[in-house]
Amino acid sequence: MEKQRITSIVQARMGSSRLPGKVLLDIAGKPMLQWVVERVRLSRLVDEVVVATTDAPDDEQIALFCQQNAISFMRGSPHDVLDRYYQAALQFKADIIVRVTADCPLIDPLVIDHTIANFLQQDVDFAANRLPPPWKRTYPIGLDTEVCTFTGLQRAWTEAKEPFEREHVMPYFYDLEGRFKILLVNHDPDYGHLRWTVDTQQDLDLVRRIVDHFNGQVDFHWHEILAFVEEHPELSEINADVKAKMTQEVDENRK
Repeated sequence: MEKQRITSIVQARMGSSRLPGKVLLDIAGKPMLQWVVERVRLSRLVDEVVVATTDAPDDEQIALFCQQNAISFMRGSPHDVLDRYYQAALQFKADIIVRVTADCPLIDPLVIDHTIANFLQQDVDFAANRLPPPWKRTYPIGLDTEVCTFTGLQRAWTEAKEPFEREHVMPYFYDLEGRFKILLVNHDPDYGHLRWTVDTQQDLDLVRRIVDHFNGQVDFHWHEILAFVEEHPELSEINADVKAKMTQEVDENRK
């Protein structure tokens, strides 16, 4: 049997409502998007990393950054992110898609590989290490990894009608029980309360502190971050008041 091509698609845009332009903001001398791409590339199981940005004028900066740094990319719909993923998967001939977002500069290749390995072993349509309530997440926010088959993505692209399903890419896989075979990858003990993503200035301040601790190296792992923040509990206070957006929310700029 021919090896399936595993492609990580990183969604990225400049138009964040809470921290505009965040994906190109500096962290230890390079843009956040570069941290995401470099850390995903450390995965042993991912064959290619592709940035999926939009055809909006503001996102020309992202396209230019990718061109200048030899990062594969494509441009598509600003709001129909499911379509953007599907078109990227088609263009780059992906058999298995790993969804990552550009606001997770601490994304961990070990976690990515663990999620992919579970996906392959369990023979499911979709696997993730986080799902929205009523499910409970046990990995820190910012290590979010979702994996699906191209066949499943194509079905979701064809059938999903709700705005939140189109904008958040993967809800069609899990918002109706029994529609697909899905797997939630959990961690014991539960670290789901920790927040290492970047949606606000407080989040960025925390991530910069963490990255500075590792002297700008790229290949540190989440257990090392965990040891650092547990040793310095004041760090988690930096963004303790930030609330995560809900999956059913849609961009207020959506037409």
